[in-house]
Formats: sequence, structure tokens, C-alpha cells
Amino acid sequence: MKTKKLFRGFWMLFKDYWSSEEKWKARGLLTVVIALSFAMVYLLVKLNEWYNVFYNALQNYEAENFWPLIGQFSAIAFVYIIIAVYAVYLRQMLQIKWRTWMTKNYLNSWMSGQTYYRLQDSTDNPDQRISEDIGQFVNLTLTLLIGFLRQLTTLAAFGVVLWELSGAFTFELGGMEIVISGYMFWFSFVYSGLGTFFAHKVGRKLIDLNFDQQKYEADFRFSMMRVRENSESIAFYRGEPAELEGFNLKFSNVIKNYWQLMKKTKHLNFYVNGYEQLAVIVPLLMAAPRYFSKEIQLGGLMQISSAFGRVQDALSFFVDSYDTLANLAAVINRLAGFTEHMEDAKKTGSKVTTATAPELKISALNVSLPTGRELLKKLSLQLQNAKSLLVTGSSGCGKSTLLRTLAGIWNYASGEISLPSNSRVMFLPQKPYLPLGTLRRALIYPAAEKDSPPDDKLRKILQLVELPALADKLDAADDWSRILSLGEQQRLAFARVLLSAPDYVFLDEATSALDEPRELEMYELLRRELPKVTVVSVGHRSTLFKMHDVELNLDGTGNYTLKNIGGF
Repeated sequence: MKTKKLFRGFWMLFKDYWSSEEKWKARGLLTVVIALSFAMVYLLVKLNEWYNVFYNALQNYEAENFWPLIGQFSAIAFVYIIIAVYAVYLRQMLQIKWRTWMTKNYLNSWMSGQTYYRLQDSTDNPDQRISEDIGQFVNLTLTLLIGFLRQLTTLAAFGVVLWELSGAFTFELGGMEIVISGYMFWFSFVYSGLGTFFAHKVGRKLIDLNFDQQKYEADFRFSMMRVRENSESIAFYRGEPAELEGFNLKFSNVIKNYWQLMKKTKHLNFYVNGYEQLAVIVPLLMAAPRYFSKEIQLGGLMQISSAFGRVQDALSFFVDSYDTLANLAAVINRLAGFTEHMEDAKKTGSKVTTATAPELKISALNVSLPTGRELLKKLSLQLQNAKSLLVTGSSGCGKSTLLRTLAGIWNYASGEISLPSNSRVMFLPQKPYLPLGTLRRALIYPAAEKDSPPDDKLRKILQLVELPALADKLDAADDWSRILSLGEQQRLAFARVLLSAPDYVFLDEATSALDEPRELEMYELLRRELPKVTVVSVGHRSTLFKMHDVELNLDGTGNYTLKNIGGF
């Protein structure tokens, strides 16, 4: 069952690219790579024939044939090198194209429908799965696929050679004479079959260990990223000892699992190396009687040894590649699980329906926690355009959860939300998100930098939100979330609202880091610059009451009250 699931996961990841809009280019490039691999096998067969002639010439002291044969070898080797180099180069080209296609598809799927948000509790380290696992999947798959086809061709070509060279093995059993034609080929086949079986027995635990190793490495790396993102808070708390304890705990998981990986790899390497070394001497032992009885010459002995080695390598493909296969299996499990979680996340969207109405209207809205606790029962309200609503209540009563529901990102809700058709909506969280890059990019987010308004307009907006010092830094690239204080970030978020000019703006304690006079200035700025905007705010301060027209108070048990409070 586990193997069946693994193959199903592999096929799910593999098939899409080869039937995509790039399929003909991909298939053509793969065909060329495989053809070059077949050409390499053909040249190896020619080299095998050269061994016979060359070593016979040495045994017979044919000095006149020495240099011509060296020249023949050089020509074959030169062509082989050229083909081998381009086989790798074109395979890497195909690898880049396939990885690019898969990465774009995964990024689009991860970002669409706010899947990245819904996956927070179900998938660890999605960044690693997209940035590393896809690359490993493509690389390992192409390496193994092309390697397998090449070894299959090698087996077909050298199997015939070995069959013809090994002759027949005759022995008596119970008074009967038994003749085994091509006995060295059959011996190689049995030897490799047993070798593959025992390699799986020895190395099968590597699959789970490789899976865990990738997870522990990603967890350790992510813990350090968290410190970098929250360095100021940690510094204020003097939290270095606690962070070090967390680092050590996660790193100990990395090392503990790696020790297990080392031990299992050691056992597998003992087996594989012993298997390979034994395969070197076996053909010489088996062909030695024919050589010493002068049935074959030295060239024949070397040709048999070379052919046996090629057949053995081909039949031992899975033995030699077991560690790579274990890595691929771990990558498949991670990517297939990630894909399934994304598909499940897309199916578990909000049950809230949307409709059109002349103004914001909420009908029979129910909101609860994942535990089933009800935060809001059958909320119904209608807010006139250009008016403002303040959502109040004690901490934990569901104010921010209500905004998540209105944004369509909360799954545990039902009811109906109506807005005018083609209305533009903008949500401002308490801590604004500032992307890495230029200040311009942070200011116009979520618009793309290519759609940036003129610099004069951006400078004017920065003046309005009292950030004049940033007016000449629009194209300066830095980590602005680290440079700007939370209050400055919140004012930058108001600048985004002014630039976007939405019809509805939802503020989740978006002025919590501002002093009261500046908070009032930001609300007055909204009303002055965007007189038609409808505002919904979540907040605790009593000063917010005079900036809104209606109050919605939640008690956290499902009940609510609505009342007019005057406003501006």
C-alpha cells in the first residue's frame, strides 16, 4: 500500500509537465538526451571490441598495431567525451525548464484563493517544498530516468556480447550432462537480482530518515528566520537564552536523525561496496579456466571482464541508486503531501455567500471558532455609503475574526455579505506588511511596481501622512519593516489607502501605534481626501467613538448591540 501511494504521488507530480503547453519542447529535448545516451552505449560497445583486439595485439607482441589502436581508442574516446558533455548539458537544460514550470505552477496554486493563509496549521515549511523539493524532484527524476534507460540499453547491447563470449558451461548431474549456454549472463542476472533484493532490505529505512531529515533541517532554519524577523522584540525581552534553547532543541533533532541516517547509510555502503568489489573478480574467476586452457586469449579475457562489468552495472542499477531512490521517495512524499493539503485548503473555503446591494449589508452572519464556540449569531446590519462603523468589545470577543470573515478568509462562518458591484475594498491589519525591496514597492503595495503612480503624487501622499523624510527615498531598497517604527508603518498603510482610493476600507486596530492626536489626523485625512469611502474599524480606544457613526459591540458569546454614536 505504501509503495502504491508512492507511485501514485510520483505520477501526480510527473505527468502534468509532460502534457502541458511545453510538452513538445520537453519531449523533444528528452528524446535528444536519450539518443545521446544510446550513442554513448554504442561507443562503449565499440570500446569493448577494441579491448579484444588491443590486448591480443599486446599478447602477440604486435608492435606495428600498437599506435594505430591507440589512435582508434583516442578517436572513440574523443567522440564519447563530446557526447557525454552535451548529454549532461542538455539534461540540465531540461531540468531548468521543468523546474521553472513546476515552480510557477506551485507558486500560483499556493498564492491563489489565499491558500498560503489556509495552510498555516496543516503544512510545515511550504517555502522549502517549493524552493528545494521541486528542484530535487526534477533533478533526481531525470537522473534516474535517463540512467535507467541508458542501463537498459547497456544491458541489451552487452548482454548479447556477454552471451556470445561466455560460451557454454557443461557439467554432470545425476549421470546427465547439463549444458548452460551464456552461463555468465545468467549468473550476472541472478547475482544482480539477489543484490537488489538485499539492498532494499538493508536500505529501506533510509526513505523515512531522509524525509525526517529534510523536515528537521527546515524547522531549524525557520527558527533562525523567526529570530531575524522579530529581532527587536527578542532584544527587548532579553530572550537570547530562550532562543538558544529553542535552537539547540531543533538542532539536536537534526543531529539525532542524521546519526541514524549515517548508520543506515554505513550499512548500505558496506553492502553496496562489497557487492561491487565481488563483481570485479567474479568474471575473471569464471573465465580463467578457458583462458588457461587457451580457449581464449588475453584480449578475450579482458573483453569478457569488461562486458560482464557493463551487464553487471546495468543489472545493478537499483542497488547502486538505492540512496538516490530513497531521497526521491522522501521528496515525493513531501511534495505530494503539500499538493494534497493545497487541494484540501481550496475545498474548505468560507461558507459565507456574497451578493450585490447598493451598500454594505450583512445578513444572518454566524461566526465561530474552530472549537465550535460561537462568537457571533445571526448578525444583520446595513451601513450607508460614506458612513463609518466601529466594532468594539473585550479582547477575544471576535472583532478581528469578524474582519477576517468579511475578507473571506475565515472558514468557520456562514451567512451573506452584500456590497455594490465592482466596489473596491481594502483591509488594513494592525501590523502592515512591507515587502522587501524599494520604498516605492512598499508604498504602492499590493500594486505592482510597474504600475506605480508618478513620483510627485507619491511624495505628496507621504507629506499628507506626515512622512516627509521618506519623500526622497522612493527608490532606496531596504528592509523597511525594520527601519520604520510601527507608527510610521501604520501611517504608510494610510498612504496606501489614499493611493488606492477604495470604496470600502476595513481597519483592524490600524492606528494602535499612533498617539491620539495623530490618530485623529489620519481619520480626518481619510474623510477629507476620500469623502465617499465607507470605513469599518476595529478598536479599543474611547477616542475612536467620535470618529465613527455607528457602533457594533460584541460580547463574545454570540450577542451584539448596534447603536448610533454621532461621528464626525
